[in-house]
Amino acid sequence: MDVVDMHNRTVANFADLVSEVPPDRWSAPTPCSDWDVRALVNHVVGEERWTVPLMAGKTIAEVGDSLDGDLLEDDPVAAASYAAREAEVAATWTIDKVHLSYGDEDPHEYLRQLAADHLIHGWDLAVAIDVPPRMDRDLVAEVADWFAKREELYRSAGMVGDHLDGFTEPTEALLAAFGRDPGWRSP
Repeated sequence: MDVVDMHNRTVANFADLVSEVPPDRWSAPTPCSDWDVRALVNHVVGEERWTVPLMAGKTIAEVGDSLDGDLLEDDPVAAASYAAREAEVAATWTIDKVHLSYGDEDPHEYLRQLAADHLIHGWDLAVAIDVPPRMDRDLVAEVADWFAKREELYRSAGMVGDHLDGFTEPTEALLAAFGRDPGWRSP
């Protein structure tokens, strides 16, 4: 699968889910125990906002703290929609390397990281707002193949929870690899 297409499909899916958040669900819990819906959306919007300067070749130091804090302000849906569109465009830019916190990275690897995060956090958001998750089987297969080679690295860095065993259906197995309980439902 083309990495830009994969990235942009996951970004668009997340933005669509944000547009479905009922007004009374912004403080609802999510499978990410430290985040409610608003914090989860702010995290993903932050990643999208970072995509633009990083895909333009800027360093983290050059961006500084300009993308810290509440990026959603008074209109989370508009903020998410704008950030998604900007990230989708930035994903098409040609660049030799992206300057990340751990060092320089291949831009396609960076886009795969973002696609995985959007796909998993899209599931988080969907179950938190009680709408059917949109886990396209082709995207699940792509992310699962990519993540299988990186799972232990992500876990050792504290970026994902413990792997949950006992799941064989592809979507559930991917969620479990990211430390998600596929049976999680909003209280």
